[in-house]
Amino acid sequence: MIKLVVSDIDGTLLEDGGHELNPELFEVILKLREKGMQFAAASGRQWASIEQVFDPIKEKIFYLSDNGAYVGCHGRQLFVNPIDRSLVEELVKDIRKAGLTVMVGGPDVAYMENPDPEFEDWILNGYKFQAKSVADVLAVDDQFIKVSAYRKTDIEGHTKELREKYGDRLKMTISGDMWLDCMATGVNKGAAVKLLQESLEIAPEETIAFGDQLNDIEMLGQAYYSFAIGNARPEVKAAARFQADTNVRDGVLKILKLLV
Repeated sequence: MIKLVVSDIDGTLLEDGGHELNPELFEVILKLREKGMQFAAASGRQWASIEQVFDPIKEKIFYLSDNGAYVGCHGRQLFVNPIDRSLVEELVKDIRKAGLTVMVGGPDVAYMENPDPEFEDWILNGYKFQAKSVADVLAVDDQFIKVSAYRKTDIEGHTKELREKYGDRLKMTISGDMWLDCMATGVNKGAAVKLLQESLEIAPEETIAFGDQLNDIEMLGQAYYSFAIGNARPEVKAAARFQADTNVRDGVLKILKLLV
């Protein structure tokens, strides 16, 4: 029996940066809960952004945000994994040198460094982050759980040197075509799912998970019923046991309706 449903958001439930889910998904999640199944949204997004997306049922789900660096639920922080401050400082300086946009995430606020108006509007009104614009993210007095480098396209091709330099000191993952997300070593969506499973006494064989990007692969590995959606990267399809329809065709919703 399935006891835990975990899904990525961008590219899986929504188009990247979107925030309006099919309302039927909320109804289905509530029906699954009535049958004893928990739902967790796992995303590179901040918890506040996840909460906005799932607002009608925000008190009924778990948040695995910042690629697993934050685990919580509405009004309650359960687990946070910060990055060493000196490592953050070194990485931010190198992201600047690479000519990429830098954003650092605290447990509750994301800090954008000198963002252009389009980027700032996208973060605040597209992703609906709790975010602040600052002149220097390294002057912020907060603990950081994620450092992100942004580029409009081909972030993977423009961060090769960063990944080679820091790959053994940070968990670095490509999220879509625009983001490189960096967390403390050992942090990923799969580790967050495992933490939740152990807390709820739920086995991987009782878990179903959905994803589309490289940062979803560890998460899929924590679920026997692992689904890559139709628009997923080839590496994700290879890692998953099953395949669902695309995000724009409500692939996740179609599978979940079979569980109701």
